[in-house]
Amino acid sequence: MADAARWRRGRQGWLAMRRSGGRGTPPAGGRGGWPTPPSLDGAGRVVRTPVALYTRFARWLGSAMPKGLYARALIIIIAPIVLLQSVIAYIFLERQYQNVTRRLSSAVSADIAALVDVYQSYPQDADAATLTRIAAERLGLDVDILPPDPLPSPQPKPFFSILDSVLSDEIRKQVARPFWIDTVGRSNLVEIRIQLDKGVMRVIARRSLAYASNSHIFLVWMVGTSLVLMGIAILFLRNQIRPILRLADAAEDFGKGRTPDFHPRGAREVRRAGLAFLEMKRRIERAIEQRTTMLNGVSHDLRTILTRFRLSLALLPDDDPEVDALRKDVDEMSRMLEAYLAFARGDTGEVAIETDIGDLLEDMQVDLERQGHPTTVEINGDPLATVRPDAFRRLVLNLVSNAARHGETIALAVSHDARWLTISIDDDGPGIPAELREEVFKPFVRLDEARNQDEGGSGLGLAIARDIARAHGGDVILQDSPLGGLRATVRVPV
Repeated sequence: MADAARWRRGRQGWLAMRRSGGRGTPPAGGRGGWPTPPSLDGAGRVVRTPVALYTRFARWLGSAMPKGLYARALIIIIAPIVLLQSVIAYIFLERQYQNVTRRLSSAVSADIAALVDVYQSYPQDADAATLTRIAAERLGLDVDILPPDPLPSPQPKPFFSILDSVLSDEIRKQVARPFWIDTVGRSNLVEIRIQLDKGVMRVIARRSLAYASNSHIFLVWMVGTSLVLMGIAILFLRNQIRPILRLADAAEDFGKGRTPDFHPRGAREVRRAGLAFLEMKRRIERAIEQRTTMLNGVSHDLRTILTRFRLSLALLPDDDPEVDALRKDVDEMSRMLEAYLAFARGDTGEVAIETDIGDLLEDMQVDLERQGHPTTVEINGDPLATVRPDAFRRLVLNLVSNAARHGETIALAVSHDARWLTISIDDDGPGIPAELREEVFKPFVRLDEARNQDEGGSGLGLAIARDIARAHGGDVILQDSPLGGLRATVRVPV
């Protein structure tokens, strides 16, 4: 009922928006682009269709299945083996095993029936001894004639015993006399008592005469071969998955700005993917090198022109207000040029090395306190991390400068766990509205309200910070600070 009401409210709201002239498209789905309404019964309850049930089952199965390629490949190989062995075992136990047991039990029952008929036809004492000898020598049965006492009470039936049920059925059909059977008491022997006219015939037979006792050999061979096949599959898959993991590690290292030591190995398809990765890596490095060369040339030419401007201004009188304004414009142009080049260059040529992030934050704490900002530093875990030191320092410096520009009190914290290096910069400034926190990361964007992240500058402070963080495989996010202002959090993988 709740699903149907939710569907109606969404449909009515969208139609009202369209009638009022608003723009928008309905979600993809049934007719007209709107989802098909749920099926309802007479009471207004949602009816689960087979398609919906299948979808729910598929989602549950997808969430329950392992996510790794190694585990999934093992399931693909092991599941058919287990299914095949289960089918073979079932067919063997259901047909071969039961048929053999039934035939053996039938033969033993026929021997017992013949002994009963002989004894009933010739009940002399001498013939009873002869009957016992013949049964022992020819049939492998231990036969005794007991006094005509009542048969013992029935024994409890075993939970799973084909022999008990099959042998009882065969004795009931072929002997057709009251009997008592014990297949549980002694593991290697079966005791059978038959009620006669003037006594009780006790027959003790080996279990192997009435029961296919060598079936465990088949099961042992089946399980043993399955384990051998699984072991081979596990070793083979491990060797096949290892090159894929190396390729993933190389791609991750390259994304973090490190130089991966990678050589394509493994199957042909994996080698092809590895060669494609190396070729892509070479193209990216070549593009970066060409861009760096171009930027160095542009920066050299522009700096030469700015130097000429400064030299020309130095020859002009100092008391002229227009000259002072021109000097400020040249300084502003020089600062903006450096910012643009830093953003475009991204410090991609720097090599990642192990860096002490704690020392970096403590140096910034000294600079901030020198500027009159009360600052605290908190370090949790090992502060050492493999990053590009100059680029990472610029990242943190941009965020700290942004916090110092708009706040008085600043709190710096770094934590290092098994997967992430996290740095947070808190301030007590005016903050940034939640709906604008992604906009401020765009190049040249400045806020007109609340807070300008690069006041009087080029609007590249946060853009450069996020670009450096993503070059390390991480990101920068903005949140509300416990101090009342803005919290900038840097997370990079380690």
